Amino acid sequence: MSLNPFENVRLQIDNSKKYIDSDPEIIEILKHPQRVIEVSITMKMRDSSIRTFKGYRVQHNNYRGPYKGGVRYHPAVNLDEVKALSAWMTLKTAAVDIPFGGAKGGIEVNPKELNEYELEHLTRGYIDKIFPNIGPMHDVPAPDVYTNPQVMAWIMDEYSHIAQEHTPAVVTGKPLDNEGSLGRGNATAMGGYFVLCKLLEERSEKLQNKKVVIQGFGNAGSNIAKILHANGAKIIAISDSKGGIYNKEGLEIEKVEEHKIKTGSVTDFKLSENVSNEDLLAIKTDILIPAALENAITNTNANKIKAQIILELANGPITPEADEIMNKKDITIIPDILANSGGVTVSYFEWVQNLSRYYWNLEEVNKKLEQKMHKAYDDISIFASNKKCSLRQAAVALAIERVSLSIKNRGILS
Repeated sequence: MSLNPFENVRLQIDNSKKYIDSDPEIIEILKHPQRVIEVSITMKMRDSSIRTFKGYRVQHNNYRGPYKGGVRYHPAVNLDEVKALSAWMTLKTAAVDIPFGGAKGGIEVNPKELNEYELEHLTRGYIDKIFPNIGPMHDVPAPDVYTNPQVMAWIMDEYSHIAQEHTPAVVTGKPLDNEGSLGRGNATAMGGYFVLCKLLEERSEKLQNKKVVIQGFGNAGSNIAKILHANGAKIIAISDSKGGIYNKEGLEIEKVEEHKIKTGSVTDFKLSENVSNEDLLAIKTDILIPAALENAITNTNANKIKAQIILELANGPITPEADEIMNKKDITIIPDILANSGGVTVSYFEWVQNLSRYYWNLEEVNKKLEQKMHKAYDDISIFASNKKCSLRQAAVALAIERVSLSIKNRGILS
């Protein structure tokens, strides 16, 4: 069983390369990041103690454009995870066909243990260390797990201070008051909603009254819950890092959100029963949405999954072994590099707006996002149908093909 996320992405590449006329040399390029940056950030805490935090920035591939990828703050951040996430970003930007490469960053920290002063200084210390390796035309960070628009504003400010010029395009996911884009906050969920609706339309099915289980109630999980609930779906179970809740008749999402804000968790919500994260994944449902971290579904629990459709809003939530098991069970998986690419797509829109100094209204952003996600879904679905492969294999193969063409056109291998 492969639980190393970087080995997982390499396996996904190997499982998909047979569907295209690929050069072994290019496949080998995609299995290795171009640059790995590891830094130590030492800072004085508010209690006068001195702590050192480990940070990373992995730049996987930039043949199709500047490196692009989020920065996460999490105690489990490690180099293999960041390398995997950077490779998935390369595949994701190519699969959805936007002019970026792939990168990822992270700091090994529990942000819940830090106050705002400490988080700001940690963020600025991180940017001080990686400043020479990022920039609007080189590498553009974004939010990820436990980072948010405020953190992005600090990144922009610190980079601009060092560069001695106002540089909003160095980072995306910023607050609207700091030249962020309308629609960025729920873009990952909105993009997932658009491709899910496209799949259901292809099957002549409707979202209304579909039962949905969501693992994870952070930005992506909470927003997809609200979007699906507002469009007639029945959210029967939700979880966060502390546990889950279940009600076969459906949960009132706004009240669940209010409960979490008040108590710190979805657990113990009235008119529901508590369930473990493991049991939540095994609930019989029409649609299962993993929206937490990697490796949620492995070969140890894949046979327990009783969903018809899985929408991967998390990165790498299903291991290759589990993927194979569920394909045999005829469970349709909308892969992460398609399902959650709404976030990087609207990040691309924000970057374009920052560079042009011209900003779009929300209707324009959502319309452009819907068009981009529908086109990406159509490209991948048609490829899967023609090659008789899964949507994941099609998405990865198509991404490899696009990166390969870029490499060949630039003459890297000539």
